[in-house]
Amino acid sequence: MAKAKTVFFCKECGYESAKWMGQCPGCKEWNTFVEEPAERKAAAGRGPGISARMGATGRPGRVKPARLEEISVEENDRIGTGFGELDRVLGSGIVGGSLVLVGGDPGIGKSTLLLQVCRNLAQSGKKVLYISGEESLKQIKLRAARIGQVTGELSFLCETNLDVIQEVLEEEKPDVAVIDSIQTMFREEISSAPGSVSQVRESTNLLMQIAKSQGIAVFIVGHVTKEGMVAGPRVLEHMVDTVLYFEGDRSDTYRILRAVKNRFGSTNEIGVFEMEEKGLQEVQNPSEFLLSGRPEDASGAAVACLMEGTRPILVEVQALVTATSFGMPRRTAAGTDYNRVNLLMAVLEKRCRYEMSRYDAYVNIAGGMRMNEPALDLAIIMSLVSSLKDRAIDPKTVIFGEVGLSGEVRGVSMAEQRVNEAVKLGFETCILPQICLDRLKRTEGIRLIGVRNVREAIDTLR
Repeated sequence: MAKAKTVFFCKECGYESAKWMGQCPGCKEWNTFVEEPAERKAAAGRGPGISARMGATGRPGRVKPARLEEISVEENDRIGTGFGELDRVLGSGIVGGSLVLVGGDPGIGKSTLLLQVCRNLAQSGKKVLYISGEESLKQIKLRAARIGQVTGELSFLCETNLDVIQEVLEEEKPDVAVIDSIQTMFREEISSAPGSVSQVRESTNLLMQIAKSQGIAVFIVGHVTKEGMVAGPRVLEHMVDTVLYFEGDRSDTYRILRAVKNRFGSTNEIGVFEMEEKGLQEVQNPSEFLLSGRPEDASGAAVACLMEGTRPILVEVQALVTATSFGMPRRTAAGTDYNRVNLLMAVLEKRCRYEMSRYDAYVNIAGGMRMNEPALDLAIIMSLVSSLKDRAIDPKTVIFGEVGLSGEVRGVSMAEQRVNEAVKLGFETCILPQICLDRLKRTEGIRLIGVRNVREAIDTLR
């Protein structure tokens, strides 16, 4: 018998090669090529919707291009999920015919969130189909009993064969379908195992064709690697319309939903959820949630106001500065960029004459949040100096501003929204860049202190 022809695929980007290579020419990653059977090109290119465009001769029918004024877009094209936080991240709701990839660590709550979304959609009159390749129907029912009563047209299917799933979707024609998870799905014409590069790519391609041709909004659950990226070829993220990451620690009560790709909205928005006994609940005011339990009159703590998309969020920055016992001081950063903390400590040593090289420094964003916005710089500086001098910052003070290498405090965007959020939560003083203060309108209920450099900000501690 003739030996079956095989080719090599890159696990990261899906690059195809006839022979194994140590480094992928596409994404430049090392040791990412895997050997899989070669598939027929014609089979991969044909999908649902193509036969509908075929003419009587068997050739593709004539397709007429459309102008922008001929395309109708209505507000009711989007479907509300019943979660305001999820709607915000998606761009005000689910778009019909869209393909959404949801990734996250095991046990983080991906399946729970999507099951709650399915329940909300079914209760609002939508037809929903939940397809699971990892759990039995009994397991799903036990999980559904935990989140509350489920009513409406919500159906469940345990199946991993995508050819069968395609027939069910075309027959049932639901408004929304959930695939949990893409790594368990397979197509019979692909000889490789489920979860391989070929299976994941072809399965996603088939689901994309079903979503576009049938107008079904499809949610795909994807496993993640140890680096936190969606498992499978990187081309998977390019094929879908929206990529959502569910972040957080299983030991923490809150979860953060973040969009890293969105064809129908902004990628700067986040949604905050709290894991409770009856499933995930929305956190309407994340700032109040993250600032709860703050210590009183403790040095090294400062409150910063950061922006996630259009939403201002107040977080507590904690710093601990202690004399080093060795010649090499230790630096630790949790929740922010480690190199940024080193840079800010170098600014303090050079511009303000603090001998930071003699001290260990530990910086933490309370609550487990991860923030890298430049407006966090001034709060980190103030918390470091507060811990060094053992002098507490007024707990009713909020701080934000970007710090440059010359020690200057540079302006940040959306200063007015940040100040208004601080007023809403009862803060009485705000330390901000002078350039932002000059552009602000008069604000009642809060004292604004504009600073031009780090020295002026530190002087407010005296």
